[in-house]
Amino acid sequence: MPLGKGLWATEWASNEDTRRSCQSKGKTEEECQNYVRVLIVAGRKVFMCGTNAFSPVCSSRQVGNLSRTIEKINGVARCPYDPRHNSTAVISSQGELYAATVIDFSGRDPAIYRSLGNGPPLRTAQYNSKWLNEPNFVAAYDIGLFAYFFLRENAVEHDCGRTVYSRVARVCKNDVGGRFLLEDTWTTFMKARLNCSRPGEVPFYYNELQSAFHLPEQDLIYGVFTTNVNSIAASAVCAFNLSAISQAFNGPFRYQENPRAAWLPIANPIPNFQCGTLPETGPNENLTERSLQDAQRLFLMSEAVQPVTPEPCVTQDSVRFSHLVVDLVQAKDTLYHVLYIGTESGTILKALSTVSRGLRGCYLEELHVLPPGRQEPLRSLRILHSARALFVGLSDRVLRVPLERCAAYRSQGACLGARDPYCGWDGKQQRCSTLEDSSNMSLWTQNITACPVRTPLCPPPPQPSGPSPSVSLQVRNVTRDGGFGPWSPWQPCEHLDGDNSGSCQCRARSCDSPRPRCGGLSCLGPAIHIANCSRNGAWTPWSSWAQCSTSCGIGFQVRQRSCSNPAPRHGGRICVGKGREERFCNENTPCPVPIFWASWGSWSKCSNNCGGGVQSRRRACENGNSCPGCGVEFKTCNPEGCPEVRRNTPWTPWLPVNVTQGGARQEQRFRFTCRAPLPDPHGLQLGRRRTETRTCPADGSGACDTDALVEDLLRSGSTSPHSLSGGWAAWGPWSSCSRDCELGFRVRKRTCTNPEPRSGGLPCVGDAAEYQDCNPQACPVRGAWSCWTSWSQCSASCGGGHYQRTRSCTSPAPSPGEDICLGLHTEEALCATQACPEGWSPWSEWGICTEDGAQSRSRHCEELVPGPNACAGNSSQSRPCPYSEIPVILPASSVEEAASCGGFSLIHLVATGVSCFLGSGLLTLAVYLSCQHCQRQSQESTLVHPATPNHLHYKGGGTPKNEKYTPMEFKTLNKNNLIPDDRANFYPLQQTNVYTTTYYPSPLNKPSFRPEASPGQRCFPNS
Repeated sequence: MPLGKGLWATEWASNEDTRRSCQSKGKTEEECQNYVRVLIVAGRKVFMCGTNAFSPVCSSRQVGNLSRTIEKINGVARCPYDPRHNSTAVISSQGELYAATVIDFSGRDPAIYRSLGNGPPLRTAQYNSKWLNEPNFVAAYDIGLFAYFFLRENAVEHDCGRTVYSRVARVCKNDVGGRFLLEDTWTTFMKARLNCSRPGEVPFYYNELQSAFHLPEQDLIYGVFTTNVNSIAASAVCAFNLSAISQAFNGPFRYQENPRAAWLPIANPIPNFQCGTLPETGPNENLTERSLQDAQRLFLMSEAVQPVTPEPCVTQDSVRFSHLVVDLVQAKDTLYHVLYIGTESGTILKALSTVSRGLRGCYLEELHVLPPGRQEPLRSLRILHSARALFVGLSDRVLRVPLERCAAYRSQGACLGARDPYCGWDGKQQRCSTLEDSSNMSLWTQNITACPVRTPLCPPPPQPSGPSPSVSLQVRNVTRDGGFGPWSPWQPCEHLDGDNSGSCQCRARSCDSPRPRCGGLSCLGPAIHIANCSRNGAWTPWSSWAQCSTSCGIGFQVRQRSCSNPAPRHGGRICVGKGREERFCNENTPCPVPIFWASWGSWSKCSNNCGGGVQSRRRACENGNSCPGCGVEFKTCNPEGCPEVRRNTPWTPWLPVNVTQGGARQEQRFRFTCRAPLPDPHGLQLGRRRTETRTCPADGSGACDTDALVEDLLRSGSTSPHSLSGGWAAWGPWSSCSRDCELGFRVRKRTCTNPEPRSGGLPCVGDAAEYQDCNPQACPVRGAWSCWTSWSQCSASCGGGHYQRTRSCTSPAPSPGEDICLGLHTEEALCATQACPEGWSPWSEWGICTEDGAQSRSRHCEELVPGPNACAGNSSQSRPCPYSEIPVILPASSVEEAASCGGFSLIHLVATGVSCFLGSGLLTLAVYLSCQHCQRQSQESTLVHPATPNHLHYKGGGTPKNEKYTPMEFKTLNKNNLIPDDRANFYPLQQTNVYTTTYYPSPLNKPSFRPEASPGQRCFPNS
C-alpha cells in the first residue's frame, strides 16, 4: 500500500503451518516470524529474503508495487535461519547474488555463497575454520573484478587465547571452482586483517568491525570498529583505500603447515593476481591461473590492510558505535566527508573526516531520535544522497531525518560557529543557508577552521498546531577537549614483576578538568609519575631450541634467555641461573656411509686395430648403488686408416685377336684387381682392368692353345670375302646392391653379339661389365639406454611416498623405424611408510574383487574425541583389481533362451565329456608354455612395470613387446572420494591409464625403500 510520495509498504508474514513447525523445533514465538534480512534494489526489481520462521525464502517484487511477487525461490544459503545471525548480500552487475551467511539450521556452517546468474554456484570450504571461523558478516560490495566481503571472526592465527579480528575477504567474479580439487568451491578466496588502532609503542587495537560504508567516488571504505565485548568500551572510525587493500592481497601469504606448526609468511606465487584464466581448452577451460593446490592452502594474507591515516578518523571512549553512513559535502573551499555514526544507545553522532589535524575527530552534532529517557540500539541506518536524507530503522518504526538543518541557526555567529559543511551565512539574504540556496556565492561565507564552539543553539522552529510527535529530534554540540587536574602528593608505592617487587615514589593526576567528550582530544602527557624505583632482574622465557648442529650423527642444540624481563635497575638483583642451555640431538640418527665412485679401471683393449674402434673403462659405486653419473666410460681408439689390401680375380681364358690369313695372331686375357681398406672386406672398390697380350706364330711353335679356334677362323675367312667386326648389345639390368648400407656396389653386363665378330672381324672394344656405387647411407642404429638418474626426494614425509628415477633411450638414440630400447624408463620405490601422527589406524588388507573389477580397503580413527585437524582424509580407498584377480562375469541368458532350453540328452553328455578332455589338454599345454616363458624371463624384474604402455614400437602383425607387462589403472576420485557424478557431463574427465613401477624391499609391512638398496645406477649402453 502507498504511504506517501515514493513510499510503499506491504506485509510479508509466515503462514501458520511454518510458524507451528518452527515452534515444534524449540524456537519461541518471537523467533518464528519472518524477518527481512536481505533487501536489494536491482533495476526495476526489489530482491528480498526473509527468515520465514527458520525456513528462509526469497522473492523478487516490482519497484512501486511491492505486493506483486514476480518470483519466489528458496532462501537457504541466501538468508540466515536465525534473525540474530549477521549476514550480508550484494547483487553484481551480471545479476549474480553473493551472500555471506550461515546456511544450516544450527548456524554452524557459515559460507560465502554465489547463486543466480550464469556462473556455477560456489561456496567457501565447508567446516574449515581456517577459511571462516565463527564469522559475523558486516557488508559486501561489487567492485571491479572482485566481490569484497567485510566481516569479523575468531582469529585462527592468534595462538594465545581467543580474540576477534576484522577482515576483508574477496573472490573473483569469474571464478568457476576447481576440477577434482575444490569442486564447487572458491579457488580465488583470500582474506586479510583490517588494522584500526591508535599508534604508539604498544598500539591500542579496535578489533571488531561493526559497520562499513563504500564511497565509490573516492575508492574509500569507511569502517566502524569497537573493542572486544569483554573489554573497556571504546570505538573508532577508520578509512581504508582500495589500493591499500590490493597491496595487502598482492603481498605474501601466511601459512600453517600442520596444526602444531606456527603461522609463517610464504611468498605469493602470483603477486599481482587479477583473476586471469588459463589459456586452455577442455576440462581446465575457464579455470583461473591460480593453482588449485595454492588455493586450498594459501588464503590468509600475512600483512594487514593499513588505514589511510595512522590515527583513526574519529575515536570515542566509553561508547560503542554500531552503524555508519557517509555523505560527501561540497563546501565553499573544499570537499568534506561527513560521518553519521549510530550508537548502541540510540543516538546519531555527526562528525567530520578530514586530513586537517585541527579538524580531525570533530563532532558537529548529536542527534537524539528517541523520546527523552528511552534508549535502544538502532536497527539500521541508511542514507539517500539524492533526497539528502537519513533513514533510521528502529524496533517499531522508520524515521527520515534531513541531512542539513541550516534554518536552526538564527544568527551569523551561530551559523559560522557550528562549523557545519552544509551551512554558510548568506550576507545578502542575512540567513543561514546551503550553498545551493545562496543568492550570491561571493557573499556566502563559511568558517570551518576548528571544531565547533560550545554555544547553545537556538530552539528549532515551532511545530504546527496539533498533537506533539512522540519522537523528538534534539541537536546539540558537545565536543570538549580533556585537561589534567593537579598532581597528587608523592607516595611510596610498589611495583610487581611476577614474584619480584620493588619500592618506588609515585604521584598521579587525572584527566578530569574537564573530561574529554564527543571527540574531544584526550589529555596530552603522562598521568602517573614514578621515580626512584628499584627493579630486580628477571629472565625472559627460553627461546625455542635451535636447529641441530648436524643433520646426522650426534650434534647439539642451543636455547637462550636474557635477563631483560625486566632488566635490573636502581640496585635491583641480577638474574640467577644460566642464560644458555645445550643438549644433544640426532643420537639415534647415524650418518649414512658415504657413497662415492671408486677410481676408474684401466682402459679395455680397442675393439678394432685400425679404422677407429672403441675402448671402455669401468668404476664401481662404493657403499651403495646411487652414485650420480655413469659407471662406464667409452672413448674412440686407433683412428688411423687400415692398410689397403688388394685381391686379383682369376685370369680369363686366352682370346685370339688380330688373326692374319696365315694364322698368326695375338691373344689376350683379362683379370680385375679389387682393393679395400681392411678390416671391413665388404668395402671393396672396383680396381682397374689389367690386360695381357701374346703373339702366336702361324707355325704353332708358340705356347698358344687356340690353334683349333684359329683354324676355324681361317676356314670361315676363306669362304667369306668380308670380315665382320663385333658390336655391343644393349646393357643388361643393374644387379642388386652388394650391401644394404655404408657403400656397396652393383653391376650390369653386356655381350658382344650385336653383331658377333666374324671373318676376322675385330672383337668389341670396351668392358663387358660396368660397376656402380650404391647405398652410401649409414647403417641404422639400434637404441641404447642412458644411465639412471639419481633417486628423487621422497614425495611425502610420512604415510607412504615414493622415490623415482628415470633414464632415456638416447645412448645412442635409435634411427627412425629401428628397434628402440627394451626395458623400463621409469622406476619408483616406496619411502616414508611410517604412519603420520594424524590419529588413523593402519590400512586394512585389500578386500576381494567385486564384479565391478574393484577392491577396497579401510581404516578407522583411533582418537576417541578427534580434534578439528585429526583424522583428516578418507576412511576408505578403492582401486582396480589386478588382472589375475578380476572375477569373470558370465553373460546372463535371456528369458527367451531359458524358455527354449530342452532336456539334457545323451548327445549333450558325450559333447561335454569330449570338451572337458580337450580343455584339460589345452590347459596342460598352456601351463607348460607359461613355465617355459617364465624361465626365459627370469632375468627381468618381477617387481616393476613400465611407466607407460606406449614406449615400445613393433613391426608387423606380431604381439607387441610390452604385452608381457600388466598395466595398473588408477581412477580419479573427486573431493569426496567418489567417482564424479553427473557434473561430469558439464566438465568431462580425462580417462588416463597410469603405469608405475614400485619396489617392495621387504615382505613385512612394506617399509620405506632406501635408494642405496636399489639396483642403483645401471648403465647398459647396448641393452
